[in-house]
Amino acid sequence: MRKTNLFRAAIPGLLAGTVNGLLGAGGGMVLVPLLTALAVTDEDQLFPSSVAIMLPICVISLGVSFFSQSIPIMEALPYLIGSAAGGVASAHWGRRIPTIWLHRLLGILILWGGIRYLC
Repeated sequence: MRKTNLFRAAIPGLLAGTVNGLLGAGGGMVLVPLLTALAVTDEDQLFPSSVAIMLPICVISLGVSFFSQSIPIMEALPYLIGSAAGGVASAHWGRRIPTIWLHRLLGILILWGGIRYLC
């Protein structure tokens, strides 16, 4: 990868990491549109790529949170179990959903979340 391509590819990760670090979540919501606009990524690989990019960002955020404040593991455990099950199911069934519908669903979720936080 050439230097300009490496810089161009680092922009989505940097912005997603910044959003995730500041807000505690949401990095993946900005990552897919950024990957679409800035990176040369196959359309079918956008969502799996965003998951692969977000994993280390979330691990780093967890580590920072762990050392800077107490993490309520017992309160989070039911959500972690449900999230793991949802992740496995969506990874299995997500391949069968056309990419255009995944983009639309993501857009709807971003709009819904934005409106919910504004009101």
